Amino acid sequence: MNKCVFLDRDGVLNKDNPNYTYKVESFEILPGVLEAITELKQAGYLLVVVTNQSGIAQGIYTQEQMEECHAYFQKMCGNRIDHFYFCPHHPTVTASLARKPGTLMFEKAIARFSIDTTQSWMIGDRGRDLIPARQLGIRTIQIGDEIEEHEKAEHQVDGLMQAAEIILSN
Repeated sequence: MNKCVFLDRDGVLNKDNPNYTYKVESFEILPGVLEAITELKQAGYLLVVVTNQSGIAQGIYTQEQMEECHAYFQKMCGNRIDHFYFCPHHPTVTASLARKPGTLMFEKAIARFSIDTTQSWMIGDRGRDLIPARQLGIRTIQIGDEIEEHEKAEHQVDGLMQAAEIILSN
């Protein structure tokens, strides 16, 4: 069984943009992210991104544009992400069990990579990122403080480097 760090994308790996991040030139990697990714990988964690990308269903951007952003991030982090799972759906257009707070993206990764949820973590900046992790027995860390009290994570930090320090000290 493998240990894994599940990562939300926008607000965790790159600067969140309320109008969506889908152009490589706008994909701003947050401070400390590349270093944290390296340390987690060196500690033996699988790294899996689980991200809602509803702008695809809404016609704001294409899957290809999103994939270009993911390829750029992979290049910048030395190809350390084991897999990107994304949900292109939006409730106003198409329903999906994959969309967080649904658990399907997590379940696919758990099955594919033989992940031990008791040794794994989810890092997100929204309650909907953390809900599926809690349902599956995955420990949670939230970045920032914009989460409703009842959705709060086990740990709250300012960035991915602090989250990595918590994970590596456990």
